[in-house]
Amino acid sequence: MPSLNEVTNLDVDSRIAVLTLNSPPVNALSANVREGLHIGVKSAIENEEVEAIVIICEGRTFIAGADISEFGQEPKGPSLYEVQDMIESSPKPIVSAIHGTALGGGLEVALTCHYRIAVPSSKCGLPEVNLGLLPGAGGTQRLPRIVGAQKAMEMMTSGAHIPANQCLEMGLVDEIANEDSLLEDAVNFANQIINEKRPLVKVRDNDEKINKDRGNEELFSNFRKSIARKTRGFLAPEYNIQCVEAAVNKPFDEGIKVERELFTKLMTGSQSAAQRYAFFSERQANKVPDISKDESIKEIKKVGVIGAGTMGGGISMNFANVGIPVTIIEQNEERLERGISVMRRNYENTARKGRISENDVEKRMGLINGQTSLGSLNDCDLIIEAVFENMDLKKDIFKQLDSIAKEGAILASNTSALNVNEIAAETSRPEDVIGLHFFSPANVMRLLEIVRGEKTSKSVVASSLAIAKKINKIAAVVGVCPGFVGNRILAQRQREANKLILEGALPWEIDDALYDFGFPMGPFAMSDLAGLDIGWNKETSKGETLRDLLCEAGRLGQKSRKGFYLYDENRNKSPDPEVEQIIRDFAETRQIRLRDVTKEEILERCLYPMINEGFKILEEGMAIRASDIDVVWVYGYGWPIYEGGPMFYGSLIGFDKILEGLKQMEEKFGPDFTPSPYLERVVEEKINIFV
Repeated sequence: MPSLNEVTNLDVDSRIAVLTLNSPPVNALSANVREGLHIGVKSAIENEEVEAIVIICEGRTFIAGADISEFGQEPKGPSLYEVQDMIESSPKPIVSAIHGTALGGGLEVALTCHYRIAVPSSKCGLPEVNLGLLPGAGGTQRLPRIVGAQKAMEMMTSGAHIPANQCLEMGLVDEIANEDSLLEDAVNFANQIINEKRPLVKVRDNDEKINKDRGNEELFSNFRKSIARKTRGFLAPEYNIQCVEAAVNKPFDEGIKVERELFTKLMTGSQSAAQRYAFFSERQANKVPDISKDESIKEIKKVGVIGAGTMGGGISMNFANVGIPVTIIEQNEERLERGISVMRRNYENTARKGRISENDVEKRMGLINGQTSLGSLNDCDLIIEAVFENMDLKKDIFKQLDSIAKEGAILASNTSALNVNEIAAETSRPEDVIGLHFFSPANVMRLLEIVRGEKTSKSVVASSLAIAKKINKIAAVVGVCPGFVGNRILAQRQREANKLILEGALPWEIDDALYDFGFPMGPFAMSDLAGLDIGWNKETSKGETLRDLLCEAGRLGQKSRKGFYLYDENRNKSPDPEVEQIIRDFAETRQIRLRDVTKEEILERCLYPMINEGFKILEEGMAIRASDIDVVWVYGYGWPIYEGGPMFYGSLIGFDKILEGLKQMEEKFGPDFTPSPYLERVVEEKINIFV
C-alpha cells in the first residue's frame, strides 16, 4: 500500500481509492494526520482512474477527535478547515468508514464526507462540551442540518456518544456495515454510489431539517430550561445552543462565523482551560512516581465488604456492577436483610429509569452474598471494612482479619480520616493494608481516595489503582494524615463557615455564595442533609454551641423537616427566621457583635484557607501533585470543574493575591490564616506547582 506520509496510505482498488490513517492510539487529528488526509484526498482526486474515495482508519478507532496536546501551540501543516474543504468540494464521492468512535473533529471530518458507513459497535458524538468547548470545525452547523436542531443540541450539550443504530435512524450515517468487514462493505457501498450515480451530498447545503425550526424561539428556550440545572455555571452548553440557533436562523457561512467567534471565546477563557486541566489531571493521578508499569497486580476475583449500611452497600454495588462477586458482612440477619434490600431497591430504581434491565438487577443481586460471620471472608482477594468511624472498632476488625484473610489478600479500610498506619499495626501484614476511601453515595460518586500507609506495598497500591479503574472510579493516591486530602481541606471551609455565622453572615448567605460559585450545595445545607445530630448526644448537650441549640429545639436537618432551614414535604428548603433569631440570641448572650459580611468576604474566608491547606499538604508530601488535590475536590466534593479545583483556582486568582489575602486575614482573625511556608516560597521564587 503506497505511503503518503508516516501515518497515511493510499491504495487504489479498481476505481475506488482507499485512504487509510494509522496514527496510534486514537488517530487524533495531529498535523501528520491532517497532512496525510490532505495529500491523500488531493492525490485521489487527481488520479483519473479513481471514481470514489473511502477514508478508513487502522487500530481500535476512527478519528477520535482533535490532538489536545496541540492546543495552544503554533499550528503546523494544513488546517482542519483546509482538509474539510478539500473533502467536501471533491468532485468524486467520499465515504467515511467508521469503527470505534468518530468523536469531535473525527465526526466533523465525517460530516464533510458525502456518505458515512459504520459498523454496529461504533459510536459518534461531539463531546467538546466536556472540555469547556464547542465543535470548532463546522460541527455546530452541519450536525443540525443532518439530525435536526433538537437532536443536535442534545448531542452537543451532553457530549453523548451515540450508538451506530441510532445514528442510522437519525440520518447521521447512511449504512451499517458488518462488524468484521468494514473495508469490504465500504468499498461495495462506494461502488453502489457510483453505479447508481448518486449525488454528491453536501451536508452544509441541506436545510431541510432546520427550515421548520427557523424563528422558533420556544424550541431553544424550552431546551435551555430542560438542561439549566445540570449545566448551571457552565458557559460551553449555552454557546453550543447559540451556535445551533445560528445554524437554524442564518446561512451556513454566517453560522460558521458565529461558531468560530464563540469557539475562540471558550478556547481562550478560563473555563475551558480548567476543564482541559481536569481532563489531564484525572489521567495523571494514576501515575505514582515510584511504582513502575511492571509492578505486579493482584487479581481480584472476589471481594468482601464489612458493613451493610449506606457505605458498605454502595461499595458492594460497585463490584457487582462489573461482575465481581461480593460477600457482605453484618452483625445480625435483620441489619443484613435491611442492607441488601436497600441495594435491591437502588438497582430497581435504576432499572425503572431505563439505565439497566430487570435481568441486570437479578444478575447483580445474584453476585451479592450476605453473611454474619467474618470467617466467610477467608477466600476473598480484597476485603474492605466499611463500619462507622471508631478507631477501636476498626482495630478490632483488622486484628480478626489478620487471622481470617488468606495470604496476599488486600485489607482495606474505608476510613475517611483515621490513621491507616495505626490500623495496619494491628496486623502481622501491614504491607497488605491500605485505605480505600469511597465517597457517599459510594455507588454514584466517582472519586476513590487511595490512602497509602507507611508500610503499604507497591503491589497493593498498584492493585488498588487497577481495581479502581475496573469499577469506574477516579483514583488519587494520598498519604496518611488527619482527614487525608479531601476532609482535611474541607475542615478549613467548615471552620470558617461556622465562624462567619457568629460574625453576622446568615447560613443561607454563606450557602448562596458557595452555591453561586458552583458548589452543588453550601455547608449548612450539607449539614442538614447529613443530619445535625451526627455525634450529638441529647443527654449530655448543654447548649454550648449553636448546633446544640438547634438539636435541642428538634432541628435535626432534613429528616425532621427543619435544621438550619425549613423543609417542605418535597424537601425543598427555605430560610427560617427562627434560626436567625437563635443565632442573634446566641451571639447576644456571648456579647458577640454581629456585622454585615459581603459575599466576597465569604468566598475569600472559605476558599483561601482551603488553598493554603493544599500547599501544606504538598509540603508534607501527603499528595503527589497539586493536580491530585484538585482531582479529589472536583470528583469528591463538587468543586466546579470549570474552576479546576482549589489549586488551579488559586493560580487563576494569583498565588501572590492569595498570600496577601491570607496575611491580611491572619492579622485580623488570627493564626488560622497563617500562610504555608511553601506558598510563600512559590510566590517568592515563582515556582510552577503544576509541572
